[in-house]
Amino acid sequence: MSDLAEALRDTAQAVEARLSTLIPETDGAAAPLYKAMRYSALGGGKRLRPFLALQSARLFDAGETGALRAAAAVELVHCYSLVHDDLPAMDDDDLRRGRPTTHIAFDEATAILAGDGLLTLAFEVLADPETHPDGDVRAALVAALARAAGMAGMVGGQMIDLAAEHRTLDLERIIELQRLKTGALIGCSCAVGAILGGADATAGAALDDYARDLGLAFQIADDLLDVEGDESQLGKGVGKDAAAGKATFVSLLGVDGARARAAGLVADAAARLDMFDSRADLLRAVAEYVINRGH
Repeated sequence: MSDLAEALRDTAQAVEARLSTLIPETDGAAAPLYKAMRYSALGGGKRLRPFLALQSARLFDAGETGALRAAAAVELVHCYSLVHDDLPAMDDDDLRRGRPTTHIAFDEATAILAGDGLLTLAFEVLADPETHPDGDVRAALVAALARAAGMAGMVGGQMIDLAAEHRTLDLERIIELQRLKTGALIGCSCAVGAILGGADATAGAALDDYARDLGLAFQIADDLLDVEGDESQLGKGVGKDAAAGKATFVSLLGVDGARARAAGLVADAAARLDMFDSRADLLRAVAEYVINRGH
């Protein structure tokens, strides 16, 4: 795990530096917006999605500059989603990454605009020739991220999640919800690496299957942390799903059943990468890390 810890740390530092460059400090009239965007995107987070993008790109020897920019774009969308999810109209959270959420640190209007700014910046980054010289590749990157972030992905999943506060979902619907809300962007993280590296259909499908299993395992682990985790260690509130009466993997499967399901998914995810041999060792290791984080 020492190699994984080092790789995660290196990724976090590289992404932090790139995001800081993409969202510069300014003294202009829009300075509060830039400040809120920097507050939302910098200074914390596991940077799991950029890690997946970079490691996937390296499987195909894609250029590091483009891979880092694509990884940063995915993280910008993730950060935007957190800002909006935390709003009173959504999950109404006041703590994120151990700090006040953006709407608490600033105000609701600024938080909404900061999220909008992060989302649109992501597509500006992907559309820039610095990300890849081939316009068709850039278009494919933009399309992949748009699908993952939009109504057939993360936003659609959030809509189902809001509806779940008023009715009970069965296991099949919970899986659908989380494949959209959480899994779509995790899948996109691997997909952008494959797109940048010109992966063939077989390799791309293997990464898609890996990401699908990983995304579901990640959410089950999140549900477990909401029950068993410590707020001071996690940097965010816990116990909110139970308080809201939401059906989760834990409420439907029990703690032991959820943990077993996550472990099975991680094993399946690792097996999806057999064609890449030892080159995918860090991707296998991060799948194990996902279900053990916080424990």
